Amino acid sequence: MNDWSKAVIFDRVSKSFGPKQVLRDVSFQVVAGEALCVLGRSGTGKSVTLKLIISLLKPDQGRIWVEQDEITRLKPHELSRVRRKMGFLFQDAALFDSLTLYENLALPMLRLTEKSREETDFAVDKVLRQVGLAADKAKMPSELSGGMRKRAGLARALVLEPRILLADEPSSGLDRITASEIDELMLEQKATHKTTLIIVTHDVHGARRVGDRVAVFDGGNLIALGTAAEVAESENEVARRLVSEQ
Repeated sequence: MNDWSKAVIFDRVSKSFGPKQVLRDVSFQVVAGEALCVLGRSGTGKSVTLKLIISLLKPDQGRIWVEQDEITRLKPHELSRVRRKMGFLFQDAALFDSLTLYENLALPMLRLTEKSREETDFAVDKVLRQVGLAADKAKMPSELSGGMRKRAGLARALVLEPRILLADEPSSGLDRITASEIDELMLEQKATHKTTLIIVTHDVHGARRVGDRVAVFDGGNLIALGTAAEVAESENEVARRLVSEQ
C-alpha cells in the first residue's frame, strides 16, 4: 500500500487482552493532513488504537501502515525512525516532575536529534510561545494548572515537528473555555503545518469542531466513519447518539 496520500492505514486489525477482544477486524485510512476524531464509550478500543499506531502495542492480526512503513513488520531500530514522525499527547500530559518545563521539551530534542543547544533553545521557545507558555519555561510541572499542563504536553508533542499528532483525551478534566483553547491550538497546527491529527475524545463538541471526520467504535468494532453530519445520519443508533450528545 504505497500511497503517499495516506498517513495511517489499518487493514483488518484485531487486538485482544486475554479473553477480552478490544478491536475486531478494524480497517480504516487517515488521509495526510486531515483530522480524525475517534469517539466511543469507555473500553471500546479508542486508546488502544493510538497505542497500536505508535507501536506501543502489537496487533494480534492485521497490518498497520504509518505513511510508507508497515510498522507491524519493523524491527526496533526501524520503529524508532518511524516514531520520530509522530507526536503523542498523553491524557495526563506525562511530564517529568523533576524537570522544568523547558527541560521537559528540550530532552527529546537533545536525545533524538543532532540540533545544537542554540537550535534547541530556539525550537523550545518557539513552541512555548505557540501554546502561550513562553513565560513559564522555568516552572516545574507541579506549578502548572491543569490547562497549562495540557498545553505543556501539547508543546512537548510538537517540539520535534511531527507530521502526525496523536492525542488521547486532550480536553479531559478541562473547563469548556480551556478545552476550546486546546482545540484551537491543534487546528492551528493542522492549518499551518499540514499535520495529521488523530484524536481520541469524549468531547463531541470538540470533535465536531476539529474533526474532518469522526470514527465511532463500539464493542470492538468500527461502527461508523465519516463527517459528523454523515455519522449523525448513520443507521447505527449508538453512532448517532454519540455524535449527537451535547
